[in-house]
Amino acid sequence: MDLDRADLKLLELLQRDGRTTVQALSEAIHLSARATLNRVRKLESEGMIEGYRALVSRAALGSQVFVFAEIALKDQRQASVQRFEKRMATAPEVVACYIISGRYDYLVRLACPDLNHYHALITAWLDDPALGVEKIVTNIELATIKEFAGFPLPQPGGR
Repeated sequence: MDLDRADLKLLELLQRDGRTTVQALSEAIHLSARATLNRVRKLESEGMIEGYRALVSRAALGSQVFVFAEIALKDQRQASVQRFEKRMATAPEVVACYIISGRYDYLVRLACPDLNHYHALITAWLDDPALGVEKIVTNIELATIKEFAGFPLPQPGGR
């Protein structure tokens, strides 16, 4: 899909606040509310907008430990990789999981109630032969400087 200035502005505004009204969006891009709504719907149907979420305050969750785990698998066979990825996708503590290059296969971000919970979780992963985890290196998040707030968008005209 070719994105013009108005589409890029809509994506920028909706990344910042997915609850922005169509009226406010239309004023920002200088189009009618109907034309703006049609553009938003097209962005959604074309897969440019995958969904909308609420950002829950960490403080509202109470005390939590946030951890980055670098994980290496014992082998790279498709069945092993699929089992591991399915477990990561279904574990409620896993808030993000990325395939990475380098010495480890995955970078996993977790949110756990405490370190004991995290330790029990990774011990279970290491002890499960079907999961095929060889090594986990833990990095505890001490502070968050910048949280994910949306992707950088291309500049109009390819600049």
